[in-house]
Amino acid sequence: MAQGRESIRLLLTGGGTGGHLFPAIATAEALCRRLPGTQVLFVGTHRKMDTTSLAQYGFSARAIHCQGIKGKGVLKLVQALVLLPVAFVEALWHILRFRPHLVVGVGGYVTGPVVAAARILGRPTVIHEQNSVPGLANRKLGALATRICLSLPGSEVFFPAGKTVLTGNPVRRQILELAGQPLRKIGDKVTILILGGSLGAHRVNELVVGVLTEYGRLMPAGFRIIHQTGATDAEWVKSVYQQAGIKATVAAFFTDMAEVYAGSDLILSRAGATTLAELAVLGKPAVLIPYPFAADDHQEKNACYYAESGGAVVLVERELTARKLAETLAELACNPVRLQEMAEAMRAKGRPDATEKIVDSCLEVMKWQG
Repeated sequence: MAQGRESIRLLLTGGGTGGHLFPAIATAEALCRRLPGTQVLFVGTHRKMDTTSLAQYGFSARAIHCQGIKGKGVLKLVQALVLLPVAFVEALWHILRFRPHLVVGVGGYVTGPVVAAARILGRPTVIHEQNSVPGLANRKLGALATRICLSLPGSEVFFPAGKTVLTGNPVRRQILELAGQPLRKIGDKVTILILGGSLGAHRVNELVVGVLTEYGRLMPAGFRIIHQTGATDAEWVKSVYQQAGIKATVAAFFTDMAEVYAGSDLILSRAGATTLAELAVLGKPAVLIPYPFAADDHQEKNACYYAESGGAVVLVERELTARKLAETLAELACNPVRLQEMAEAMRAKGRPDATEKIVDSCLEVMKWQG
């Protein structure tokens, strides 16, 4: 119990992608603002993205030896199962050493052993589910967790009754600051931002290159392209654009996404939960190409939630050609009135108070009273 304390020790766990890490960082920052002096420890994987992203925010991090189970071949599955007891013991050690008042899991396979260890040691636990269909780790942890925070309505059916609360998906503070401004007025010269997600998206990059090199004539005059390619395709995409005389801003990653979003009118993206949450609070119309191999097809379900009110258009990758994508983008880019309507519909789905709601849930399960 943390009743009466002015600060707490928070242990966060999860990760492997930016989509998992950014909500964790947003939650930690909000809790630190609410309770100055709060200590934060992140327990994740040895993946470079986990350690690099966290270092920017000044949070301490530890790694445990853990691998995913779902969708693995026999050898990888055996290896992952052998590592599970090791990961559990390592998680116990970190919890005993840090003595957190609360453990928060944000998804990913590393969440399993850490939240399970916290339960064994009697620590209150909160898990956050970002997607419309929960991942394997969170689904299994539903019975153990004290509270389950959900991003999208409908996902409560996967968890025990009475434990869930609909909070939305946290977004970075810089994005929230931008979201507080009036919607961008969309004119005739449209800027299209292409996002492949934190790990890039080769097929999306191929399609966009095809759109611009083969069907650029369909696009309205004066349109502009900003293309985040991921590390693997950056040089190739730049080279193709240069050879074709296409003016575009291309980068593997953009460090200041708030600035990039601010100058964009239409987004072409995968349908990761965190990206969609950002687009919604910002009111950015989107063309979504869900990753076809996402577990339980959760990206397509995520996308459909935002499309049902008219804020986004969903294109299924297996049915998609460069020409069809070009026609879709051109139709939208040539219709600023529709884009403005989509922007308003998208913003109506946003939950800018998601982070604060999660912090409220955290303090409640700790029975903290200020």
